[in-house]
Amino acid sequence: MDVLDILRKDIMIMDLKARTKEDALNEMINSFFVSGLVDDKELFAKDIFKREEEATTGIGDGIAMPHARNIAVKKAAVLFAKSSVGIEYEALDGQPVHLFFMIAAPANANDIHLQALASLSSLLLDSELISSLKNAKTSDEVQELFKKASDKKKKKESSAIDEKNLPLIVAVTACPTGIAHTYMAESALLEAGKKMNVKMRVETNGSEGVKHRLSTSEIDQAIGVIVAADKKVEVDRFSGKKVLQTAVVDGIKKPEKLIQAVLDGKPAIFNGENAEVIKADEGQQGGIWHHVYQDLMSGISNMLPFVVGGGILMAISFLLEQSLGKTSTAFVFLNSLGTNAFSFLIPILAGFIAFSIGDRPAMMPGFVGGYMATQASASIVKSNGSAGFIGGIIAGFIAGYLILVLKKLFIRLPKSLDGLKPMIIFPVLGLFLVGTLMFFVIDPIFSVVNLFLVHFLTTMGTANAILLGAILGGMQAVDLGGPVNKAAYTTAIGVLTATGNGSMMASVMVGGMIPPLAIAIATTIWKNKFTADEQKAGISNYVLGISFITEGAIPFAIADPVRVIGSCIVGSVLGGGLAQFWNVSVPAPHGGLWVVLLMHNPLYFVLSLVIGSVVAGTIYGIWKPKKDNAF
Repeated sequence: MDVLDILRKDIMIMDLKARTKEDALNEMINSFFVSGLVDDKELFAKDIFKREEEATTGIGDGIAMPHARNIAVKKAAVLFAKSSVGIEYEALDGQPVHLFFMIAAPANANDIHLQALASLSSLLLDSELISSLKNAKTSDEVQELFKKASDKKKKKESSAIDEKNLPLIVAVTACPTGIAHTYMAESALLEAGKKMNVKMRVETNGSEGVKHRLSTSEIDQAIGVIVAADKKVEVDRFSGKKVLQTAVVDGIKKPEKLIQAVLDGKPAIFNGENAEVIKADEGQQGGIWHHVYQDLMSGISNMLPFVVGGGILMAISFLLEQSLGKTSTAFVFLNSLGTNAFSFLIPILAGFIAFSIGDRPAMMPGFVGGYMATQASASIVKSNGSAGFIGGIIAGFIAGYLILVLKKLFIRLPKSLDGLKPMIIFPVLGLFLVGTLMFFVIDPIFSVVNLFLVHFLTTMGTANAILLGAILGGMQAVDLGGPVNKAAYTTAIGVLTATGNGSMMASVMVGGMIPPLAIAIATTIWKNKFTADEQKAGISNYVLGISFITEGAIPFAIADPVRVIGSCIVGSVLGGGLAQFWNVSVPAPHGGLWVVLLMHNPLYFVLSLVIGSVVAGTIYGIWKPKKDNAF
């Protein structure tokens, strides 16, 4: 919609008398009422103030956009108001507000207020318009300024549409957790595309599912495809296109290099039949180890919901057991629910590793192989243990690569018999071969290995426990959510599921929470060393840190890797070791401080976290020079 259609001259206030936020809102509400656009001032005011309680509408740069949809509103309108002195408004940047845009929409107007917000927001990106509005004297002048800004925007959009000769590159970004890397890579690729005069369309495979899904038309028109992903994504649709596959972190750190590689025609053409992307530059892509990591992360990312959901519910059940007893319905229900979820961990892990390698035909034998890894060995070597996580990971890789071998063996099968491959050949042979290897080789060997590891972890002395806790905690800070971080996390989950002991999980959780909290502390205390944007990002790291989302430190690590990662490793090693020293145990595999009441020795968990974060934050704050590049 065009905001000029509802920007009313007759209700503008060119010099607000108010000096407080509340008075300013009431003054604007009264203008709506006097004009007859609102027939119940109190009712409309109630929704305006209710919206402010949810979150401030002061968006920064001296602008506020209070808004409400209400039955008292007779006709949609936007009121412009200006304060020459500025009003303290609790804006996002903490600065006074000079320009106000109050949006009123009838209750039955669907999302007209959201459309008005979007239209206003796009125009107010023009710094020249903002500066001119602050100096405007009359309502006619305000409308004229908006008309010029709107015409300028339309002209820019029209010229952008006419740029048909610009090359189109499509991309897919995905990371195991789908929280940070996915969207950071998307942003970096889009920004790099603008700088390099390339049209970019980026599909994200994040925690909320697939967003901005690429259309068939876009894929057909694209000169190439970038897949910056650390987990399995849908690639069959790119058959016949030049596809460059790389790690998601490359999409963040070197988007220009990836785009240039596509422009230079380096990627090879993807052949849909081979079920994997043919890479143009093996060295750049990370070779076989990148694929192994990607396949493992695919299994871990699909396993995480079972880990988090089942683990936290099981931990809550232990808390209820202490007060209600082990025979109470609440304990039995929650404990059995969590236990049931946990029973799927290894089959899910193995199944999706196999799926990442060999696609859908590999999933079933992968699941079954993972399930066999959870059962007590009943083959050649009798054992009370199971192959566990190690056996499950091996089962996933075996199933995936066996299916790839079978695909190559039966590639020359007559087309008339193609239907037999997914329906009979792959399921039967895949299951038989995976089952044979698991029964006669993997289970007998790794059930013994797993029992040895469990025995070692349950009988090791305090010194060994502290050392192992320090190592696992430090690993969390090495790559802030990458393979080293995930290896430590998976190890802790394996210990928790095999022994029920959450001590290693405590070290891993503390180690993973310290990097974002250290960044937050440094940006709070040493403000003169950080830009305004870095300070805002630092504040958000408090929430990310206490929630065990290590990725919050990534933007700072990209801009200053040695200082950030170096200081965070020191803090995480210290915090992980202290958690073991104080015998902290975490029965939940995720949640950070939100599950602190479920922990054994929770005060020492918090103390380990605070000490590690303060040490890391202090090192980083002192180490960082006063003037440095912003991320």
